[in-house]
Amino acid sequence: MAIGSYEKCKRYIESHTPKEEPPKKKRIPFPCITISRETGAGAQSVCKYLIDILEENSIQNDIHWTFFDRKLIEKVLEDHHLPKRISEYMVEDKYRHISAAVNEVLGLHPSQWTLLHKTTETVLQLARMGKVIIVGRGGNIITAKLKNTFHIRLIAPLEKRIEHIKEVMNLNADEAEAYIKKEDTARKKYLKSNFGKDVEDPLAYHMILNTGMLKYEEAAQIIAAAVMKKFPKFFKN
Repeated sequence: MAIGSYEKCKRYIESHTPKEEPPKKKRIPFPCITISRETGAGAQSVCKYLIDILEENSIQNDIHWTFFDRKLIEKVLEDHHLPKRISEYMVEDKYRHISAAVNEVLGLHPSQWTLLHKTTETVLQLARMGKVIIVGRGGNIITAKLKNTFHIRLIAPLEKRIEHIKEVMNLNADEAEAYIKKEDTARKKYLKSNFGKDVEDPLAYHMILNTGMLKYEEAAQIIAAAVMKKFPKFFKN
């Protein structure tokens, strides 16, 4: 699954970067969907259903819908020729600003601000291409001024999320709960320290869905319907 997802991401990038120079014609980008999520709310599962629906209903099939989650880190490293060893420093809330500055001076790894800049640059590049779902990394904030974006947040009761993480990561209940709390805290700090935003602010999203009360496929259907309604010219009637 991991190799397949990575290959899809690479093909998506390649399809947007033809070898021959295209005619100079202003292209209206397809929609970009950003998904913010509570840990264990089923973002990846929702994305898989969502892509199937969008693929079936898009008017152009030469470029396929693709989603970037943790693979976005690899994409940033590939784009900017950063060594693989620094990928560990790109996880949310990995280190503080002061230690980052010291480490940069010592040449240990790029500063947090350098990595944030590269990540932001890549998110904007993907969003402008369109036909992409960007999960996490402050995607909704970075792309807030783009007219082709649609922002979603997925939430669910803790009990539901624990069950999901137990199943996906093969953890027991205590381990799953600890993992969820650690990840959610890191994501909140990442947005607050880097963008000055609250990840839970409802005004930052077009729609907030509770996957504790919706099946993942149902959530995907609702999102797809809203996106197709907002951007009708890109989809079949």
